[in-house]
Amino acid sequence: MRKNLQLKVQILFTILTNGYAYGFLNGKIYQGTLKYACVPGLNCYSCPGALGSCPIGALQAVLNQRNVQIPFGVLGFLFVFGSILGRFVCGWLCPFGLVQDLLHRIPLFQKRKRLPFHSVLKYGKYFVLIFLVVIGSVFLFGGFAKVPAFCKYLCPSGTLFGALPLLTGNQLLRSQAGGLFLWKFGILLVLVVLSVKIYRPFCQYLCPLGAVYGWFNRFSLVQIHWEEERCISCHACEGACPAGLSLKEISHSPECIRCGRCIHACPVECLHFRK
Repeated sequence: MRKNLQLKVQILFTILTNGYAYGFLNGKIYQGTLKYACVPGLNCYSCPGALGSCPIGALQAVLNQRNVQIPFGVLGFLFVFGSILGRFVCGWLCPFGLVQDLLHRIPLFQKRKRLPFHSVLKYGKYFVLIFLVVIGSVFLFGGFAKVPAFCKYLCPSGTLFGALPLLTGNQLLRSQAGGLFLWKFGILLVLVVLSVKIYRPFCQYLCPLGAVYGWFNRFSLVQIHWEEERCISCHACEGACPAGLSLKEISHSPECIRCGRCIHACPVECLHFRK
């Protein structure tokens, strides 16, 4: 039960934040007062079941304004969750993280923790954050008009949880789907296939929200504590880490999502969550 706790929390949180059943049944987006609040993970605003907003989508919406505004509300939200949880959000509270975890459990292909050239590719999420989320929203982008570039051109969570359910339930939208949808659907398909073989490729290489939360990992309140004096140097934790981190990188590295697998693997229980 302890081993499956992460999966249960992921499923429960996904249901709670995407529990607007009427939206799925009628192909409509919930637009009530709850949508003014963000949820911590990458949760598409356009998902018919979504009860809250995605922080990256909200950030782009503010930056897209005619007169550039500093998004104090969204930045404050990210600071609060980042300083408390860090990338624990990615490991436990993100719906698209759950999708990738489930895909990786499919018994196909020889599993790998990382793509080749990981040391370079891992900076892709910072590139996406800077150039698609920020610059693409503040400055001219895409035909001399401000656009939420990440959501429009890349976000696979929006395609999976937003576009596909809406297109399924709306004939008019299906007739209007064109090249942009095919582009984003192609990105989703590539990530789906990669997720079966590689552990969370979107989280590791492309997610701008993971880039933000990763900055807080070193000093966030929720940490994985290592009792070095009890450690027997068996390296079981390193073998269990799906991100391929060393013992000294666990918890502190921007790549650690605090999934807890290292804790379960330790035979002498010298690793544990600490608040």
